[in-house]
Amino acid sequence: MTRRVITVSDDAPVKDLAKLLMENSVSGVPVVDRSGKILGVISEADLLAKKGGVARDIMSEKIFTVDEYSSVEKIAALMTAEKIKRVLVVGEKELAGIVSRTDIVRAIALGDYVPLHTPVYDL
Repeated sequence: MTRRVITVSDDAPVKDLAKLLMENSVSGVPVVDRSGKILGVISEADLLAKKGGVARDIMSEKIFTVDEYSSVEKIAALMTAEKIKRVLVVGEKELAGIVSRTDIVRAIALGDYVPLHTPVYDL
């Protein structure tokens, strides 16, 4: 899980979003309003397929979340079933992190992935 989550404001210009994704080597980021409430997610696919001037115009409003005690298996199953590449991890009151397919693949490659309900905070 990535704990330092990069977010973007819902009024961020689209051209700045592309630069942000490239500079941080990420394929998607949560979109938040001024109070920090999660409104959606912007991915590379959104940048390619949708037109708009600011983040709220092109973001995917359907977000998928899990708590930080969710198992890796649950997250992987959710990603597979919903055909998504990232899941937001929420704590009691705020965004705690994000798990991408890359995080799961990295854990497998490093031998850190232990099946049988490994909590996401172990990634």
